Amino acid sequence: MALTLSERAANHVAGFLARRGKGLGVRLGVKTSGCSGMAYKLEFVDQEGDGDVVFESHGVKIFTDAKSLPYIDGTELDYAKEGLNEGFRFNNPNVKNECGCGESFGV
Repeated sequence: MALTLSERAANHVAGFLARRGKGLGVRLGVKTSGCSGMAYKLEFVDQEGDGDVVFESHGVKIFTDAKSLPYIDGTELDYAKEGLNEGFRFNNPNVKNECGCGESFGV
């Protein structure tokens, strides 16, 4: 089981944490939401939680919880800029369907 960051995503997260002045890494998880069943949760981590599973990719720590891990195992978090749009992309091999707006997914 593993979660990874692309080099671009790791650089973006590391830069944001440096500007923020604190933080251990980023938390990736899922929540029940949307028309396809699940949505990603992404937030910065200031303190490791009980039961956290921790991975490291390109020098950045990725935290998740045991309940989310089966749905996101193997996911690479990427960061992309396309024209005026920029943001994180979730390359999740477990996804079987996504809603039209891209906000939720099913496995």
